[in-house]
Amino acid sequence: MRFSREEIEAARTIVHAVVPPTPQYAWPLLRDRLGMPVWVKHENHTPAGAFKLRGGLVYFEALAREHPGVTQVISATRGNHGQSVGWGARRHGLEATIVVPHGNSAEKNAAMRALGVELVEHGTDFQAAREHAVELAREQGLHMVPSFHRRLVLGVSTYWLEFFESFPRGEEPDVVYVPIGLGSGFCAAAAARAYTGARSKLVGVVSAHATTYLDSFRAGSVVEAPVTTELADGLACRIAEPQALEVVMKEADDVVAVTDEEIAEAMRILFADTHNVAEGAGAAGLAAAIRERGRTGGRPVGFALTGGNVDTRVFATVLAEGQGGS
Repeated sequence: MRFSREEIEAARTIVHAVVPPTPQYAWPLLRDRLGMPVWVKHENHTPAGAFKLRGGLVYFEALAREHPGVTQVISATRGNHGQSVGWGARRHGLEATIVVPHGNSAEKNAAMRALGVELVEHGTDFQAAREHAVELAREQGLHMVPSFHRRLVLGVSTYWLEFFESFPRGEEPDVVYVPIGLGSGFCAAAAARAYTGARSKLVGVVSAHATTYLDSFRAGSVVEAPVTTELADGLACRIAEPQALEVVMKEADDVVAVTDEEIAEAMRILFADTHNVAEGAGAAGLAAAIRERGRTGGRPVGFALTGGNVDTRVFATVLAEGQGGS
């Protein structure tokens, strides 16, 4: 998935009107803990607390320009994509309905409602919610905002451009760990790497309790896998997106899986070493870097703290479970 210079610059203009470039730091305590420089891109510092906002801004700008007759949209999410849709819809005066699975994050649901989104609960996982959203779109004549789309990837790529362009050529991190939910983040990283000419290896990170992309990467085709993660809802994908999988198979140096326990430990470490709050998916990159700390021989690595939207109760439990540990 490639983008022209004109597309990239237009996306930057759209995104940066709302989201200034987010910070990135090589935190000293992380360096001491892992024995190598660890660059953290802080997408938890966007107005929606996660990277997805960027994609929605670009998608809705094109929707309003190309389809001015659309007044109502619908989509499905576990949370961050829904906030992205809510932001984009509100910015262009559209009504938005979001379908979430039962038991979804209470605080992510509240954040979506605060953006004027009508919330519908259906099913037990993201796939069921998405299928219901497609059905409602057909029945009610609503515009279905997909969870994976070229323009969403284009918007998301702006943060990876910020990341890669911050390093002099040849001084990029040796490996960059990229969480994979439905795949827009990884595809965006690959597109930005190609655009900037960065040489970092890209390693996809999935939940060990939601392995469709890992299984599909190994098999060379889409393999459905059950979702049992209780912590990394942003990685809770049951069926890999074929278009995203194609990019992963072509551009990933590897795909690795991290457990809920490893993610919880990474969440605690991020809070202790950087005083940043990470949701489960947001800490997955660090969890992978810790698991693979011998991979680069001490050379720098990077990852995106993709979001900080974790429920208070969940985060309190994660921190409490680590007392006396890290």
